[in-house]
Amino acid sequence: MHAAQVMNLSQLLAQTARLHPDLPGLIHRDDVWTWRQINARVDAMCLGLSAIGVRAGDRILTQSRNSLQTFELGWVCFRMGCVWVPTNFRLTPDEVAYLGQSSGASVMVYDDIFAGHVDAVRAASTHLTHVVAIGEPRAGEHAYEPMVSAHLGQAFEEATVQENSPAWFFYTSGTTGKPKAGVLTHGQLAFVVTNHLADMIPGTRETDCSIVVAPLSHGAGIHALLNVARGAASVLMPGDRLEPVVFWGLVERYRVTNVFTVPTIVKVLVEDPSVDQFDHSSLRYVIYAGAPMYRADQKLALQKLGSVLVQYFGLGEVTGCITVLPPYMHSADDDDPNAHIGSCGRPRTGMEVAILDKDMQRLPTGEVGEICVRGPAVLLEYHGNPDATEKALRGGWFHTGDLGRLDAKGLLYITGRESDMYISGGSNVYPREVEEVLLTHPSVLEVAVLGVPDPKWGEVGVAVVVLRPDAPVISADDLLAHLDGRSAKYRWPRSFFFWEALPKSGYGKITKKDVRQLLIERGEVPAH
Repeated sequence: MHAAQVMNLSQLLAQTARLHPDLPGLIHRDDVWTWRQINARVDAMCLGLSAIGVRAGDRILTQSRNSLQTFELGWVCFRMGCVWVPTNFRLTPDEVAYLGQSSGASVMVYDDIFAGHVDAVRAASTHLTHVVAIGEPRAGEHAYEPMVSAHLGQAFEEATVQENSPAWFFYTSGTTGKPKAGVLTHGQLAFVVTNHLADMIPGTRETDCSIVVAPLSHGAGIHALLNVARGAASVLMPGDRLEPVVFWGLVERYRVTNVFTVPTIVKVLVEDPSVDQFDHSSLRYVIYAGAPMYRADQKLALQKLGSVLVQYFGLGEVTGCITVLPPYMHSADDDDPNAHIGSCGRPRTGMEVAILDKDMQRLPTGEVGEICVRGPAVLLEYHGNPDATEKALRGGWFHTGDLGRLDAKGLLYITGRESDMYISGGSNVYPREVEEVLLTHPSVLEVAVLGVPDPKWGEVGVAVVVLRPDAPVISADDLLAHLDGRSAKYRWPRSFFFWEALPKSGYGKITKKDVRQLLIERGEVPAH
């Protein structure tokens, strides 16, 4: 019996280009590209890659800042039946080298400022055969724009795909410290797009407009799919840094209606004086994900922006589709029954959320257990990692590793994490990733990194360090210098404490709960 074919995800772009050919699809600085132009460029790049031997099933690694080319590349991969492997452009060369090697990418497309990343991937991987530069290529490399120009005006016949044909390797870190590639498929992503349109930005159409404030490699890239599906233009920020006055100016100029972001960025935007200097009445949906928002920040955002906040809880493995708290379930009034303080919302349409115990039995309403989810948004597998796949999908559920409870209405409340992972500025940080780098410093004997509450970032990392006997005395600045180039900056601890020893269990394992308790007792970190 043959599996039914499904729509190639790139049909979303093709359909929009036919329906609204002359409307703007992407805006960056003073440049505007229509849907017709974007679709034609995607066809041309598909032909360009085909001409050098790229075929369906090949993986295409992308190391690039937000740009027209980055925006297009996902659609190029989908249309060819290839797999898009985008990186967070802020990662170091060594971190990207691991992604290149573990994904088996045979093609790498990169911003020409990231030549060092290409060299690192080449050194780590035996798979890489083609390199395409956005900008100036080096010897032996192809140039993106000439590849497009050579085929502009020619049509490309999209690949036929199945329900489980991989479309996107969505890299997500694990507690082992090594990132894992969640395999997102054409069929799964079609459901995700439909679900997000229903639950997060309902009613979106070609008269709407989105602004992109995060790398297109992860959640912001998923959000871009929704806007393409409905013909709503996307506005890219002119630079890599978030400047509130520039953001609000663009919101006013283009009558922006939706934005996907994280609580930290919402806080920065609404606390900046420029929020009161521009007209942002066009905003309908300000989506925050990645972490809960402090109640005080939530109130200020509601006061400044009105009833536009949308919270969602979701992981890369389920492409964000676990719960949603829509605008009408937010209120600045603590006594309003619609405030739902502390909740991250109701289960997403078509998805089921359960609180399970260690034996994978459902717990009664109000009891805390592991948050588990099932439905069409769940990833197919982790690429090349059957053990992690089996663990994450055991018992027919996706296990989030987060702890929480459901109330009588079925609303979800997150209470903690099984792992040591913490969320800083909307980014997941897994302490072992940083600990492993710090332990390579010649003076460091032991280290424990953990997340502690922070009013600006939600949580920040602190490192407790034990130095080797007779090692030279070092400072926090020495350790930060050691992290530079070896670990992405968002993972760096904000504070360092130097102790004589770390508390250990009977098995000799560092007990982080005891480390945290000692930090609190010494007044080094807040209790809550």
